[in-house]
Amino acid sequence: MVQASSLTSTDLFLKRWTVDDYHRMISAGILTPEDRVELLDGQIVEMAPQDPPHASRIDDGGDYLKALFANRAKVRVQLPITLAPGSEPEPDFAIVRIDENCYRDRHPQPQDVLLLIEVADSTLKRDRTHKAQIYAKADIGEYWIVDIKKRQVVVLQDPQGDSYQFEQTFTENDQIAPLLLSDIVINLHYLIL
Repeated sequence: MVQASSLTSTDLFLKRWTVDDYHRMISAGILTPEDRVELLDGQIVEMAPQDPPHASRIDDGGDYLKALFANRAKVRVQLPITLAPGSEPEPDFAIVRIDENCYRDRHPQPQDVLLLIEVADSTLKRDRTHKAQIYAKADIGEYWIVDIKKRQVVVLQDPQGDSYQFEQTFTENDQIAPLLLSDIVINLHYLIL
């Protein structure tokens, strides 16, 4: 009797998709908004469903950040950014440069990004490892992870290769300013609670 062994992803040759491939799948209707996926490092990855604490932080945090950055930067909430050739994540918050065409003909790219923020509960491991590597490799200068369970914000800065060289943790009582908009102070209470 021959026993079948289970294969792992390291045993398989996986196709790496490009941003162009991904867009063609969307245009052809292969991927739809109902699919709730994002392109991460050449792989089409299912996004985690949102539980009430996560959804609440996105809703209230988005309102707060939009008011705070009004007329200084565009706050995009759970919308794509293009990190060619193989990633098009949808971070919870992307604070990007104001575009005269309002990003009607393209998604923001690394040179447009001022700050990325992910809100993590069930996705903490993916946000701290896989997404951090993707963002560092794309030379995103500053990336924050709001850890709902620990009620803290991890700030990652100074990307080198596929990792960040600087990491600092803040609590709900702290206020911090993003590197590229240092005159705007963010009260972390509004992102964590």
